[in-house]
Amino acid sequence: MTTTISLREARVRYGPLEALHGVTLAAPGPGLTVLLGRNGSGRTTALRALAGDVPLSGGAVVWDGRDITGVAADERARRGLCLVPERRAVFGSLTVRENLALTAPDPAEALEAYPRLRPLLDRRAGTLSGGEQRMLALCRALRSGARVVLVDEPAQGMSPVVAARTYALLAALDACVVVAEQRLPPALHGLRALVYELRRGTVVFAGEASELGGSGRR
Repeated sequence: MTTTISLREARVRYGPLEALHGVTLAAPGPGLTVLLGRNGSGRTTALRALAGDVPLSGGAVVWDGRDITGVAADERARRGLCLVPERRAVFGSLTVRENLALTAPDPAEALEAYPRLRPLLDRRAGTLSGGEQRMLALCRALRSGARVVLVDEPAQGMSPVVAARTYALLAALDACVVVAEQRLPPALHGLRALVYELRRGTVVFAGEASELGGSGRR
């Protein structure tokens, strides 16, 4: 089933500061879209605006042609949207097994994505390394059955091999997948992805990942 989530002339304010200045972008699915930009570019704010985690001060969020700007984040989740934030993406006081049980009754199936988590099932998630916590959060997202999957820096703390596997798994999902990254990851080479580069709250580039070249920035 195809789906598209988009921002239309979206504006977001944090107090007196405007973080997004009329951003328009569309993420189609199944497929992978990358929001690219340095810290302060607005990439994470755009991701959170799609999820309903921050309110818009102007513009709209549209999902499959319907304006969902006023729909709360928890209701968007019930409709099939999954957000994996950069921080606090797992329940640190719960074990790996308990975290997985929130979306996957059978942890064996969830661990197919990252088998190296199997010996850690009875460890509390808060004691895992940063890369291991990202794997755990993504295990849950990959098994969620969501129609829209939003991930902030999915491969943070991972080795290049595991990062490449992560992007291959995300690209293979039957979902609209949107990720936020500082730079175009090497793991994306060979994968088809739509890229929006943001700079100071505005879109400065929109196109295929291959058009950005090796640096990930024009």
